[in-house]
Parts: sequence; C-alpha cells; structure tokens
Amino acid sequence: MRRKDREITDICAILELVSECKVCRLAMTDGGVPYIVPLNYGYEYADGALTFYFHSAKEGRKLEILKKNPTVCLELDGRGQLVEDANPCAYGYTFASVIGTGNVEFIEYTEEKIYALNRIMKHQAGIEAPFTASMADAVCLYKLTTNDFTCKIRAK
Repeated sequence: MRRKDREITDICAILELVSECKVCRLAMTDGGVPYIVPLNYGYEYADGALTFYFHSAKEGRKLEILKKNPTVCLELDGRGQLVEDANPCAYGYTFASVIGTGNVEFIEYTEEKIYALNRIMKHQAGIEAPFTASMADAVCLYKLTTNDFTCKIRAK
C-alpha cells in the first residue's frame, strides 16, 4: 500500500467496516477481460482469515467465469463523504475500504449451504432463518476465504 498513513491493521476496525457495509464487488477475469459484480454477502472471521459467503442463481455469466477461473478480488467500501475546499484542487472524498484476494470455493453440502445462507441473513437482516434443505439446494452458494486483505481509511 502506497499510503501507509491510511492503512488500518487493527482487526477490530477492519471487522467494523466489513460489518457496516452490505454490498461488495467481486472482480474476476474472463479470458483476460475483467468482469465485476456487486454482491450482498455474509461473513465471519476466524484464525486470521475473513470468509465471505455469497449466493446466486445456479447459472449465469458470473458462475461460468468462476468455474473456469476461481481467482478473484473483493472490494467493499463505505463512509464516503465529499470534502470541499475553497481550492478546487483540494477537493477530496473520505472513504474506508477493504480489498482482499483469493479463490472462490463452491459450497456443495446442504448443511454448509444452510450455514452460509444464515451468515448472509445474519449480516444483511440481523436474523438467522429456518432454511430447509430444499431452500438451500435451490440456489448456488460459494465463499471466498482470504487472509490476504488490506484496509484503508481516508478521514477528513
């Protein structure tokens, strides 16, 4: 990271940001061409690694790409606000962001799918739900576990 003065290494501060955000962007490559999608997510932190959980339909371009090349980059950001100044060259924007890389893994087993769905529900809605096997098996679930992540904050 070029701006070390903006780097955040305190895991509690990083997890606070991950908790605040509800949408991330998942970037992948399709034959050398970048492709990025916004996704809702659930997450957990254990043993120095962040695991993000995602769900989607069982088919589509995103899944085709991930099956060919599971290497991805995840980005989430928040706390954005315009910083004004009398000098137009001094305008800026506050932000906080997390970026991580790794490989997506598809979740195959029903119990793990239900677990993943509940991580998503807990993060997005603050609840866990009584998912059934048929509910879990009706969607595609996948996860990104990364210990290669950084956090950067630009305050006012």
